[in-house]
Amino acid sequence: MHDVYVSGENVITSLGFTIEENIENIRNDVTGVRLRGDKKLFPEDFFASIIDSQQLDREFHSPEHKPDFTRFEKIMICSAEKALAENTHIDASSEKTIFVISSTKGNIDLLEEDKKILFEPDRVYLWKSAEIIAEYFGNKNKPVVISNACVSGVLAISTASEMLRSGWYNHAVVIGGDIVTEFVVSGFQSFKSLSFGPCKPFDLNRDGLNLGEGAGTILMTTRKEALPKGAIIKVLGGACNNDANHISGPSRTGEGLMLAVTRAMKNSGLTAEQIDFISAHGTATPYNDEMESKAFSAAGLCHVPLNSLKGYFGHTLGAAGIIESAIAIQGMKQNILFKTMGYSELGVTEKISVVDRLTEKTQKYIVKTASGFGGCNAAVILEKL
Repeated sequence: MHDVYVSGENVITSLGFTIEENIENIRNDVTGVRLRGDKKLFPEDFFASIIDSQQLDREFHSPEHKPDFTRFEKIMICSAEKALAENTHIDASSEKTIFVISSTKGNIDLLEEDKKILFEPDRVYLWKSAEIIAEYFGNKNKPVVISNACVSGVLAISTASEMLRSGWYNHAVVIGGDIVTEFVVSGFQSFKSLSFGPCKPFDLNRDGLNLGEGAGTILMTTRKEALPKGAIIKVLGGACNNDANHISGPSRTGEGLMLAVTRAMKNSGLTAEQIDFISAHGTATPYNDEMESKAFSAAGLCHVPLNSLKGYFGHTLGAAGIIESAIAIQGMKQNILFKTMGYSELGVTEKISVVDRLTEKTQKYIVKTASGFGGCNAAVILEKL
């Protein structure tokens, strides 16, 4: 079995097109969540985080032989391209490199009447989007698609690490992305789960989530020569568990997430006392945050500082696990914990340790968690060497 390392990362959100831009804005308490009045997305105004389309067109490099790419594909490709540009030791076209694509909805906007005529019908399928993205980089391997609601990003990291650990490939390009569309907005609004203002994860006055669009890339490798200088981040154990509770509502007990976290720790050979930080899901909906607090308490992790990043760029769905892991990795390298934007007063049953200000802290082991529709829960553990 091979050890698996993180060799690079990139994040594209409304806060910027590089990991550095995003970190700088998070450090300075800048949020990309704004009141949006786009009638094409929803008849009423709503709060969301949306990427600047003009900047996206400037940043995206379209090859001459294939000039037509969807907005979703552009964001995904742009993120991966920027990550790969920082690591010349990884050949994206190599047969020993696998692309793992994480998304909940992908090109779902192509179902809209004014857009479905612009591309071939099968472009709306995730497998087709994955092929387009892999082909852009000249990769001939069949890409792996992970689409399991909002745990997709965390599950993609775990899946890629297992493929590398088994020796099937030397490198993995793990990309997660989703965009804000009429389909997505109307779906979440039908659950009455969107906040009337900027979201407030784990806060007493939270009333719902903010949608966000973005893409994140994490490069993974088993080859030490492909690692950047400085702190080395190793991918340890992961786990996925379903609470079998409800098609959209999380478990009231948090047992499913607790099992995912404890199994991830067991797979990594760790105890709760060794965990230094939790990058939580923290959607700011009443039921999700309450469930997470119970899960962390049951796993013996109430003493561990945790945050939610969704107040900065919203809930990016299939990209969330990858974007938030990339930012957590930067926090590990810089020995800092980012504050939970929107949080002021604990509003969950269990006395979890929500980070409410930028804090210096050395971290060796961290847990990234996610939960989603259908009762799915996932966790992955990262180690700084």
